[in-house]
Amino acid sequence: MRPAGAIKVLMRSLLFSMLVVAALSAEPGKQTFRGVITDSMCAQANHSQMQMGPTDAECTKACILEHGATYVLYDGHAAYDLSDQQSPEKFAGKRVTISGTLNPKTHTIQVNSIAAAK
Repeated sequence: MRPAGAIKVLMRSLLFSMLVVAALSAEPGKQTFRGVITDSMCAQANHSQMQMGPTDAECTKACILEHGATYVLYDGHAAYDLSDQQSPEKFAGKRVTISGTLNPKTHTIQVNSIAAAK
């Protein structure tokens, strides 16, 4: 192999390695999550056991206020902790769309926005 050709191969390998490292170390981007705002005590949005109020929304709020639970998003399969614990109150017991970033280690969504599901 001629020296110029060897340099090209080396440069391509170096560039490829840099791209792989950058891709692996990049922060995950914003995602969209859909589900029901509920509480960590009734994480599957089934409030029939607790009966802290006549509606799911009232039970959720009661669990937050009286039992120290936190707001979570339940997507039908898993419950995700939410970084924002003020905004979810007005959506308690309702289907929402959340824009944010999931931390897979803590199972927490860093919330950017919450809106009623369409």
